[in-house]
Parts: sequence; C-alpha cells; structure tokens
Amino acid sequence: MNETSNKLDATLPWYRQAAPWLLLAGPALVVVASFVTLGLAIRSDDGLVSDDYYRRGLEVNRTLAQSARAASLGLTAAVSLGGEGITVRLAARDPAYSAPATLAAKLSHPTRAGLDQSLILKRNGDRYQGALRLPAAGHWLLQLEDETNNWRLSGNL
Repeated sequence: MNETSNKLDATLPWYRQAAPWLLLAGPALVVVASFVTLGLAIRSDDGLVSDDYYRRGLEVNRTLAQSARAASLGLTAAVSLGGEGITVRLAARDPAYSAPATLAAKLSHPTRAGLDQSLILKRNGDRYQGALRLPAAGHWLLQLEDETNNWRLSGNL
C-alpha cells in the first residue's frame, strides 16, 4: 500500500501535492506580514520625529546660552501643581535680578507630543500662577522662560 501511494503521489501534478505548498507557505507569510507592517508604518504618526529637525538643531546654542544665563543668575523655581493649576515661586541668587511680570511655561511629555501644553504665568506677589489641565501621571518636562527669552529653566515633574 505504501508503494502504491508513492506511485500515486509521483503521478500528481506539483500543485496537487502538499510538500510544495508547505515550502511556499513560509515566504508567502513573510510577504503578507511585510505589507501589513508597511501599512501600519504609513498610517501611524511617529511623534518623536520632528519635521524641522535642522532648525531645531541650530537653536541648540541659543538654548544652551539661555540655560547658562539662568545658572549665572542663580535662578531656581519651586513648582506646585494643584486643582487650580500651576504655581511657580522663582528665586534668584543675584540681588540685582528683577522678576519679570510673566513667565512662559511649557509642559511636555517626552514621547506624546499631543499632550504638550504651553501657557503664560502671571505674577501674583512673589508667585506666578496659571490655569493648567493637570497632566496624566508619568514623566513630564517643564520649561520656564522669561518674557524676553533671556533665560530658561528646565526640570522634570
């Protein structure tokens, strides 16, 4: 019986035998998976890649100079997030430093640009306050700049 089944298999055309289809299944599956991956890559947005990366690269020196200026003034900021928004208390080591009327604050998520928030904080006595949608739990970056973009403080929340 074994001999007759081998003779029968040898007389069938290739497309009626199981072995060629098993050999073709692996590469065919890889081709289908590559098209699925291509479709996902085209449809999804990669929020980590910036379209204006060259211009941002040129701004690095300006950003470093702003941070160095804040360090030379001895600026520090105490930040608190609460139900009413954000409150910042700014202090400077340099006695000649005069506090600006407003601060520009940018709260950003390292990987989810859609959650980033920018706002202007107004001085109220020795504090700066502004309304802010409280961010989701996780790692957040906070940047504070004066109204003339002379200095910049950065930190993690």
